[in-house]
Amino acid sequence: RPYDRPPLSKELLRGDWPDEEANLRYDDAELRAEWRLGCKAVSFDAGALRIGFDNGKEETFAGGVVIATGASPRMLPGIRLEGVHVIRSLDDTVALRRDIADAASVVVIGAGFVGQEAAASCRAMGKMVTMIEATAPARHVVGEEIALRIAAMHRAQGVDVRLDVSVAALEGDARLEAIRLSDGSLVPASVAIVGIGVHPATQWLEDSGLTIDNGVLCDETCLAAPGIVACGDIARWPNRRYGEFRRVEHWDNAVRMGVHAARRLLAADDEPEAALPYTPVPWFWSDQYGAKFQLVGSAFDHDEVLVVDEPGNGKLLALYRRGERLNAVFGISNAKRILTFRKLLENDPSWHEGLAAAGLDVATAA
Repeated sequence: RPYDRPPLSKELLRGDWPDEEANLRYDDAELRAEWRLGCKAVSFDAGALRIGFDNGKEETFAGGVVIATGASPRMLPGIRLEGVHVIRSLDDTVALRRDIADAASVVVIGAGFVGQEAAASCRAMGKMVTMIEATAPARHVVGEEIALRIAAMHRAQGVDVRLDVSVAALEGDARLEAIRLSDGSLVPASVAIVGIGVHPATQWLEDSGLTIDNGVLCDETCLAAPGIVACGDIARWPNRRYGEFRRVEHWDNAVRMGVHAARRLLAADDEPEAALPYTPVPWFWSDQYGAKFQLVGSAFDHDEVLVVDEPGNGKLLALYRRGERLNAVFGISNAKRILTFRKLLENDPSWHEGLAAAGLDVATAA
């Protein structure tokens, strides 16, 4: 049954919540869904709208199909040692929580936001933490300057942050004993969390007739083929607001894109709603060490990042410029200002409008 994924690396990992707290609440009668639990889709014929299941049966869904199979965590190749974990499912978190209960230290491989949250949770549990990252934390999302500030924040919390190195080998017999890094150093470890990203779960769609290229390719309305829409982590579509053709791996996007995809599927092709593009302003958050990180908009391929510090109170605001436009805003413990910018970014503001909203003198900042 459905459950909420964001708490997996935070409240559930720390044991602050009982596992059942993650369950999503809904009214079965109102939902009017027929659940097929314990079975897996293994093939799809897009032309016939026919799904093949792992029990050997096939079924045709003439009314349409929504593809929302999400993504699977990337793993280090060839690793089958006890003590090596990912965080993607509730079962993953339960197994990890059990494994680190008696561990004095934990190694986090990858410093994306899930890895950062896991590191912060382990520190809150009193564990010594080493975090390994080939570049800087979430650099591909927030840029070099902000990534290095995030690294400094983790170091201030006692995390041993190792940047510009990668994992050369995981050593041990049946269980992990140490991690050898590309610089030759050895990090003793009995528990490691691998957070090196995900890949879209498209294996079952091979030979389906759909276009698969780093996800299910859709048009700007979420339509992948007649009678078929895709949404969430698996969907790759052109967002005309930013001129980008990519997937967005955020909780908020999965929720909003699911609504848009369903409306597109149910709309007749000659209805105006069928032509409405999905043009969200992406938004995500991360909770670490009692601080809330938020990014609104798209910081990819930015030309400039302007950091606005508020000394002494732990807050931060960063504006991202692409051309003459404000494209994104990142904040730490700045929820009210981020809400203001979320509303502003819906109107595709100019860079000068962004500076003004941040309370900066446009002429001085320029």
